[in-house]
Amino acid sequence: MMRHMQLNRSITITLLFSLLLFSFPQVSLAADNVKLLDLTGHWIGYASLAIFVIAYALVILEEEIHMRKSKPVMVAAGIIWAMIAVIYAGQTDTAYHHTAEIMIRHNLLEYAELLLFLLAAMTYINTMGERGVFDALRTWLVNQGFSLRTIFWLTGLLAFFISPIADNLTTALLMATVAMAVGGTNHKFVALACINIVVAANAGGAFSPFGDITTLMVWQKGVVEFQEFFVLFIPSVVNWIVPAMLMSIAVANDHPTSLNETASMKHGALVVVGLFLLTITMAVCAHNFLHLPPVIGMMTGLGLLKLYGYVIKIRDLRDQRISNSMADSGRTTLNIESSDKPQTAPFNIFQQLERAEWDTLMFFYGIILCVGGLGTIGYLTVGSQLMYGDLGATNANILVGILSAIIDNIPVMFAVLSMMPDMDHGQWLLVTLTAGVGGSLLSIGSAAGVAVMGQARGIYTFFAHLKWMWAIALGYAASIWVHLWLNADLFHQAIS
Repeated sequence: MMRHMQLNRSITITLLFSLLLFSFPQVSLAADNVKLLDLTGHWIGYASLAIFVIAYALVILEEEIHMRKSKPVMVAAGIIWAMIAVIYAGQTDTAYHHTAEIMIRHNLLEYAELLLFLLAAMTYINTMGERGVFDALRTWLVNQGFSLRTIFWLTGLLAFFISPIADNLTTALLMATVAMAVGGTNHKFVALACINIVVAANAGGAFSPFGDITTLMVWQKGVVEFQEFFVLFIPSVVNWIVPAMLMSIAVANDHPTSLNETASMKHGALVVVGLFLLTITMAVCAHNFLHLPPVIGMMTGLGLLKLYGYVIKIRDLRDQRISNSMADSGRTTLNIESSDKPQTAPFNIFQQLERAEWDTLMFFYGIILCVGGLGTIGYLTVGSQLMYGDLGATNANILVGILSAIIDNIPVMFAVLSMMPDMDHGQWLLVTLTAGVGGSLLSIGSAAGVAVMGQARGIYTFFAHLKWMWAIALGYAASIWVHLWLNADLFHQAIS
């Protein structure tokens, strides 16, 4: 009976999958060949712009109103595309009738690649956390008895070099935990260390496709190849080191009391780290040598992690049986109740999948669809002309970094990639740098800053960060100057 039910279920899934394949037109319909209307002066355009502004205002107020950021942008995306579809469906020329459908599928394809890539990366990060990798690193740092100034530099250095492999958000949270554990009630040190960590994590993420969402978007779009990101290494170092040197002067060289925390990695922790590095390698090779989307390598790596998760689960179940057997024998001898020893659940890889930042992933959906809708209306073309036509590429790209501190680097970078202005390689690397590090100018300008504010609530604040904005701005300007000077050969057009 059970086999019969499973067979019916398999047939149903196969039929549904086949139906989906044949009922949906190919997404590869070139969005470039679609006939678009200029709706920038239409009431639909004004209404869509207003809806997006209201939705994003609610995102900015997330900490105050306690409403998750994905909710308003997802609703805004649906309303904007519904209005666009109404206009195109009402055209007498039938060539316009499927424009909204084609354009939204084009945006959904971009989102799907980003979603799956991030889901694989988040699952790996969660698994490494569950296996105790990050706890072991944090405990080692806390127990060494370093001075406050040494911890200041070590946490910044580690944040800079871990964020290109993991991501700036996870790295910033990990290092902030170390700073808070060592600093204790020394709130001045904790605030300075957190500022340094946020700047370092954002700077480190700027020279790697895996370090930030914006660099990942640039890489997946094929604008900058994997190995080309590393020319931003020295500008990124400058972006961090300039404010770090200025802030370190205010850090006392005291030696806090050494803490005796203990933490050990669980079975398979180092194997998971190795699989993560292998997965990154597969993503790079899939893109560079096989000309496949990087997400294929990431999802294959996620499959390997799930297989290894099965091995861990089998080991946990075996250990649990041995433990139960020993408990039974002890209970017979000493009359010990089985409830005296709590049972830990065996490892489950799907729990790590569930712990992914779903609010963030859904936020990306709303942002990509909203910005895609505004682009279909025609606002991105107008914006491209205002920024890259009137201001010039260099000034526009510097402005992108400043805007990313005020708004968010993800919608700003997606808008730039949707505009696809005619720029040389040096300019594309410049906008990658500025969008990645510009968020450091304000504590609310990056996911790392917002997350650390929540972790060190009342200590690392908006105004504590603002006091050192002048130093961070010096690092921002210096990193741009170093890139323009060091990578001058990449600017084939005159720098404007």
